[in-house]
Amino acid sequence: MSTRQARIWVGIDAGKGHHWAVAIDIEGQTVFSRKIVNDETEILQLIADACETADEVRWAVDISGRASTLLLALLVAHGQPVVYVPGRTVHRMSGAYRGEGKTDAKDALVIADTARMRRDFAPLGIPDETVATLRLLTAHRADLIADRVRLINRLRDALVGICPALERTFDYSAAKGPVVMLTEYQTPAALRRIGVKRLTTWLERRTVRGADGVAARAVEAAQSQLTALPGEKRAAKLVCDLAHQLLALDERIKDTDREIRDTFRLDERAEIIESLPGMGPVLGAEFVAIVGDLSAYDSASRLASHTGLAPVPRDSGRRTGNNHRPKRYHRRLRWVFYMAAQTAMMRPGLSRDYYLKKRAEGLHHTQALLALARRRVDVLWAMLRDKRLFTSATPVTQTA
Repeated sequence: MSTRQARIWVGIDAGKGHHWAVAIDIEGQTVFSRKIVNDETEILQLIADACETADEVRWAVDISGRASTLLLALLVAHGQPVVYVPGRTVHRMSGAYRGEGKTDAKDALVIADTARMRRDFAPLGIPDETVATLRLLTAHRADLIADRVRLINRLRDALVGICPALERTFDYSAAKGPVVMLTEYQTPAALRRIGVKRLTTWLERRTVRGADGVAARAVEAAQSQLTALPGEKRAAKLVCDLAHQLLALDERIKDTDREIRDTFRLDERAEIIESLPGMGPVLGAEFVAIVGDLSAYDSASRLASHTGLAPVPRDSGRRTGNNHRPKRYHRRLRWVFYMAAQTAMMRPGLSRDYYLKKRAEGLHHTQALLALARRRVDVLWAMLRDKRLFTSATPVTQTA
């Protein structure tokens, strides 16, 4: 480090507790390699040492999530250019280096050397407060939805050990009434004792929609089984507990959705995004949380490629026009456009007309939806570029 370099690349293998930083020069030779605790003082010292070593310092990281938030914030605050090298790229590039061992130091070296050889990596910056909040809220909502799926599966598994007919009678993931009923009545004997009339009254007091239908179907399922299964009492207590947890979790999801909606509408693009049919506040918030300020997408094709809606050519020799589905894309962003297309397709309008057109061309349901999602990527990108709301009217071309 005694000789000052003209330019160096610093690759950082980021982690929760510590990072490993490796700097290389223009020839690919290691300038320094060190372990850095994920602490402001040590990160600032690393930045100072790197700036003293070279006239120009370029940084590269393999994680852009919460583990590297402090690191990225300090780099951006000190005007240091930093790019994101995907973990998949690092894994594949590691095979080109000598040895089969894997260490943090080797990963950091691969990150730095890859950034030195390639100039097409996306630069990283610090998102504004709204985008950062939406990223936290949407990630939290995804965790809550996953917890809900697990709870429902556990509830159904316990309920089938009490009364299989009662378990298959209701869709507990879509209806609140049967879950409310399970907080008090879980066994066939209990449901037969209370009867349809009193169960209906009990459900109506708890503001359950269609209480009479829920009560009738539940008692009918209970009357089909007169045998008490082994472990029924303990299973009933477990079902009761799971039902209470599920209702509480549904309230948490509602509160999170309300906070997501309020935060999303603080963004100046919210009105434009919500004007596109099928893009509600939750899907719109997911979109903003992923793409940020849209500066990384210079065209609609670039956005479609990141979404996984642009086919990838695999031509060789005389084989041309051999397009395949991409393997590297943002799964969550693809889900956003797919769900928005599916919602818009169910209502009369331009989206449904385009979907029916693709079905008439011989595409099956999923293919037609993906084609519609691809078209909607172009529309949404143009709307955000021009800052215009969606309109179904055909644009009028003015004469010169």
